[in-house]
Amino acid sequence: MKKFIAAAAAALVSFSALSMTAFAQGGDNTVVYVTIADAQGKLALTHKAVTVTDIDNDGNLTINDALYIAHEDNYSGGAAAGYGSAVGTYGLGLTKLWGTENGGNYGYYVNNAAAMGLADTVKNGDNINAFVYTDMTAWSDAYSWFTLDKSEAEQGGEVSLTLNRAAFDANYAPVTLPVEGAVISVNGTPTDVKTDAEGKAVIKLDNAGENILSASSDSLRLVPPVGIVNVTASSTASTTTSTEVSSSTTTTTTTTSTSSSSSSNSTTSSASTTASTTAGGNNSPKTGDAGAGTAVVILGCAVSAAFMLRKRNEN
Repeated sequence: MKKFIAAAAAALVSFSALSMTAFAQGGDNTVVYVTIADAQGKLALTHKAVTVTDIDNDGNLTINDALYIAHEDNYSGGAAAGYGSAVGTYGLGLTKLWGTENGGNYGYYVNNAAAMGLADTVKNGDNINAFVYTDMTAWSDAYSWFTLDKSEAEQGGEVSLTLNRAAFDANYAPVTLPVEGAVISVNGTPTDVKTDAEGKAVIKLDNAGENILSASSDSLRLVPPVGIVNVTASSTASTTTSTEVSSSTTTTTTTTSTSSSSSSNSTTSSASTTASTTAGGNNSPKTGDAGAGTAVVILGCAVSAAFMLRKRNEN
């Protein structure tokens, strides 16, 4: 009987460990956000939510899975027309991105950190930014990002942000540099707001709903950054007076109108890391860890049962 209980406790420990691994990989609830810049340096896909599944059956949820699904769902003709990957000298790499085949000149980052390869795993809530190099000679395309990733504001309110880019120092070590003089755009329209010497800018947002911020520079070939701001519509009340004049009488009519609307707000953590086009980075926090917590509790109970059994045998 004691041997049976001991075996059961050991099996429970193993099951709990496997459960923790499954929850850590995200299970069937892993959602990432994909942004893609095309061969013209334009945003083709912006912070698109993608539910990741193991498309290539390698046992992991990876960048390759996420990009494949993003193309399958959003590119005309699906992944077969717009996306390609293959194993090369340095492992699994891109052969086609957003319909462009250029000999492997692509970049991809996870949470503003350069990825090692398409086989890198992803977690729930990760941001994946992939781009096609537009400079095929010097590869001067500079990956850039806002410290603001996704935020909220009130209509007519101001949003502060900082624009950084990946670079190298004199010793070829990766560094993060501010981008000065970049023009901030809102929903694809350039504004008169530019970043200062520290890459900082403050912009007023008047349009309710989702506002997509980006930036461009005359002196740098920037991979377009993306910031999402959900602006809540304000309630306003206005009184207008109209006068109707006829040949015999004058009538004054006062009309009061009130309009209000609301939009949902959401926030997500932003990542600002030292990164380069080949190295760097950190990870943004993942969500949906309730299952992992449950697995930990189960594991604790199993360990406690085994410990009590051992003490009973010793006595």
